[in-house]
Amino acid sequence: MADKPNIILILNDDMGFSDLGCYGGEVDTPNLDRLAARGLRYSQFYNTARCCPSRGSLLTGLYPHQADIGHMMGTHGLDGYLGDLSPRSVTIAEALKIGGYATSMSGKWHVTRFVEGPRHNWPCQRGFDDFYGIITGAANFYQPRTLTRNNERISAEGDDYFITDAISDEAVRQIREHAESSEDTPFFQYVAYTAPHWPLHAHEEDAAKYKGRFDAGWDELRVQRQARLRDMGVLDPDWQLSERDPRVPPWEAAPDKEWECRRMEVYAAQIDRMDQGIGRILQALEDTGQFDNTWIVFLADNGGCAEELESSMAERVATGWEQIGTPTTRQGEPVRFGNSPEIWPGGEDTYASYGIPWANVSNAPFRLYKHWVHEGGIATPLIIAGPDIRHEDRGQWRQQPGQLPDIMETCLEWSGSSYPETRQGQTVKPLEGVSLVPTLSDGPSGREVLYWEHEGNRAVRRGRWKLVNRYPDPWELYDIEADRTETRDLACEYPELVRELAALWDGWAARCGVQPWAALPPPAPGN
Repeated sequence: MADKPNIILILNDDMGFSDLGCYGGEVDTPNLDRLAARGLRYSQFYNTARCCPSRGSLLTGLYPHQADIGHMMGTHGLDGYLGDLSPRSVTIAEALKIGGYATSMSGKWHVTRFVEGPRHNWPCQRGFDDFYGIITGAANFYQPRTLTRNNERISAEGDDYFITDAISDEAVRQIREHAESSEDTPFFQYVAYTAPHWPLHAHEEDAAKYKGRFDAGWDELRVQRQARLRDMGVLDPDWQLSERDPRVPPWEAAPDKEWECRRMEVYAAQIDRMDQGIGRILQALEDTGQFDNTWIVFLADNGGCAEELESSMAERVATGWEQIGTPTTRQGEPVRFGNSPEIWPGGEDTYASYGIPWANVSNAPFRLYKHWVHEGGIATPLIIAGPDIRHEDRGQWRQQPGQLPDIMETCLEWSGSSYPETRQGQTVKPLEGVSLVPTLSDGPSGREVLYWEHEGNRAVRRGRWKLVNRYPDPWELYDIEADRTETRDLACEYPELVRELAALWDGWAARCGVQPWAALPPPAPGN
């Protein structure tokens, strides 16, 4: 076995803060719960509120705009918004490969607009020795677009193909093949699930497990999650539950309750199936004698997604969904698009989402969703388990704040690798992360200020104070220690503090190439 530790980074897609069992949710996640019991859970770790920017930041240790992924995979024609990883960035895989690591990836890439080529920012050109997955974002779970092995486009095979299972199986293959090779090297593996991003696709046996589990409705379930998180010591008893989204009726007045519960049952099944796959990954580590020498990190790319899918083909085409949808099933039956009680989600002939009311549950007790930089959009579960966590610390929570660039610096410290100064003859942008290693033994994080921007939604947090706005609304100010659920705006009471924090944000935005959202030209699509 290599002296250096292995590192596995697991990212899932569009999951809220409180969905996992070990974060107060109703979903059965025994394998992630096991990791949490063996390792640590973080209560104040943050992503960037959207899939592509989060992936760009996670992989490079930069802020999204520095990685040229300030928005999505179209290009706005400006530096910071090119929809393609910057040549002046280095991925974790590239840095660790220089440090002697074998590297592999299974899952969703989604950090280049060049879907068909050129391949300069595909995984194998960005440090990965072995890749299986999709180049694009959201995917039909039964017939994913852009399925790729290394640099070659392939098709999903078999009547039982399901991308969550395939991602897990390929990750297991990569672990076993590395163990069987003659190379005495450590490995870095990136496993990027598409679950539980829409469409709501799940194995029926998984969905059936959750029949009745959400019948209490969204109002009661949000209260229950808040109570469980309080019991876990994650939430201060003085923090109030954020209000139900005003677009959502009280559960008692909600029509089509059985269909509404079905939406959440399928969503839960998507997470459940991912957890089953993570169990197989852990078993592969144990079978190959590598479990005790492997750091495992799990987190999500943004908060729960409140996007409601429309049913009409015109709407689908207008919003670009035709790029990720499939008009027929493998059996030639038409796919029914949209969120409607007439469409029972889960099967291959459906294409739906769980929408606003259940995203409100997923992010409980916090405000807002994916896209926004209030806590509901950016707070992610973070589980870290590995060889150097003291026995007396296992199962504990860590309250120290952290942000995606910190993962790169942490991996560098674990691996003993250095951050390169150049890549392909160009000077690399300085790393923005700070290591989380001191926090493993409950030391300080070293991160004094955190910053966000996405689609004009802005935030900065320094210590207990968070300044945030929902574009194009004015700044709001919250005392996160007293009110992390952001229910009491103190901007009018502390105008000087608002100006001070806003100046901090302005300086960061200028340094990182953040442009005014209203001034950005419309994006041109990728290829």
